[in-house]
Amino acid sequence: MENRTTTAQITEAMRRWGPPAFVTFAAMVTLASLTGGAAAKQQRLAGTIEATAPRAAGEPIMAIVSISAQKVTFYDADGWIYRAPVSSGVKGRETPAGVFALVEKDKDHHSTMYDDAWMPNMQRITWNGVALHGGPLPGYAASHGCVRMPYDFAEKLFDKTRIGMRVIIAPNDAAPVDFTHPALFVPNAQAMADAPARAEKLSREAADAAKVADEAKKASAAATKEAAMFTPASLRKLQQIKTRADAAVALADKTLANAKTDQAKARAEDLKQKAVAKAAEATTQYEAAQGDAKPKLDAAAAAKDAAKAAEAKKTDTQKAATEAKLALEPVSVYISRATQKLYVRRNTHKPWADGGEVFDSSIEVPVTIRDPDKPIGTHIYTAMARNDAGLRWTEVTIDDGDNAKDALDRVTIPQDVLDRIAPTAVPRSSIIISDEPLSAETNYRTEFVAVLSNQPQGGFITRKPTRPTETDDMVASGDDDGFGFFTQRSWNPQTPTRYGYPQYGNPQAPTQYGTPYYGNPQAANPRRRGGQYYWQSQQDW
Repeated sequence: MENRTTTAQITEAMRRWGPPAFVTFAAMVTLASLTGGAAAKQQRLAGTIEATAPRAAGEPIMAIVSISAQKVTFYDADGWIYRAPVSSGVKGRETPAGVFALVEKDKDHHSTMYDDAWMPNMQRITWNGVALHGGPLPGYAASHGCVRMPYDFAEKLFDKTRIGMRVIIAPNDAAPVDFTHPALFVPNAQAMADAPARAEKLSREAADAAKVADEAKKASAAATKEAAMFTPASLRKLQQIKTRADAAVALADKTLANAKTDQAKARAEDLKQKAVAKAAEATTQYEAAQGDAKPKLDAAAAAKDAAKAAEAKKTDTQKAATEAKLALEPVSVYISRATQKLYVRRNTHKPWADGGEVFDSSIEVPVTIRDPDKPIGTHIYTAMARNDAGLRWTEVTIDDGDNAKDALDRVTIPQDVLDRIAPTAVPRSSIIISDEPLSAETNYRTEFVAVLSNQPQGGFITRKPTRPTETDDMVASGDDDGFGFFTQRSWNPQTPTRYGYPQYGNPQAPTQYGTPYYGNPQAANPRRRGGQYYWQSQQDW
């Protein structure tokens, strides 16, 4: 109604002013329209331009996707290196904001969820279907939750990234800034220098211990088999054989005494000789068994104890070798205010049959956070490169709470954890502090996955939960490389049901888990939204 009234008033004014005024007004309207359209077009074009830093690019350490700006920026140790527009998830299927890492790469991926849709140069960040990949960019959010990048840009970046690279999806336009704090890891120069040789030495010791354990196991099996005839049951059986043989001799004597003819006596004599021979053999076996029983049984027991000790040493040396080898890898620490826990992860680089690589998660401990009821925000601290002080760090904040310095001030990392990971911390290591718990998408084939509960999560909610594994163990392949004996158990702490996360279509997986974890993001406590749980515990460090 208001528009019609305004139009009528303008028309009446034109009628009063006459043709010259009308022409002037029309020109003004046309000019304004052209100017506005040109400005809008220029703005759209600016948002679709790819950019490359005017310097040689190093290996990407992190990627930051800005939902509001619809762009992605890749960073190496010295700053940004590549930037491009993106198309994130539409309303209702929004790309979840939070902290992720690359878990799988597929050059020519076709979707198993969306009618075999082509997703070239796919770099997965969750196993429930969120990824970076090449795709059409209409200039606005248009995907089902993934982050589409320009086709050529996705192709260019595909071979430059590696599994485990940090991917941050921010609601706004976030960027890393240089940061220092006494709580950040400071590597020990001597420990760093000794780490490779120590890992090699412990790996050899683990291999030797594995051989000894294998030989001890075989020796124990042989001794047990040999001692089997000397068990009480076996001795009773030999005694029964001797008793029957003696009875056969007595019967032969009686038969011989009762024989009336020479022919009958000859047959009886032959039977007696055979019975006496068998009785003598049975007596010898029984008496020998009686004499050898204790030494043989003792030998079997000793061999079993030796095999058990060798197996324990094998486990200990393998654990030490694994720890030493992991010390050469970047370490990621996640500190959750929601769960009051600290989690540590490193990539073992062990491939998993259903895709991706296995991440070690053998440290999970309680952590002290001052003022635990006060929001702390979500902050990602990343070691970008070595420097004279040890490591040069940056910080990215994607959810408000405390500032980055105060957030670190509030956390007390256990000293034993620091002693394990700080001396050999290397570039690409990171510390994440967040109000959020780890998402249930965090599992043995991911680094950390945490989503912001105060942001839309349609890209998660519209996907079915990844199906659980049937057993509670996830064991890397047994290749003797220091990572082959990593084990992990995952379960829902709310129930005794164990829970894992294989890729879709695992024929060993049972029916879909009955309680989806995709809860209401508007839950009463937005920092502890219903359903976003981390079901992981592994105590074997």
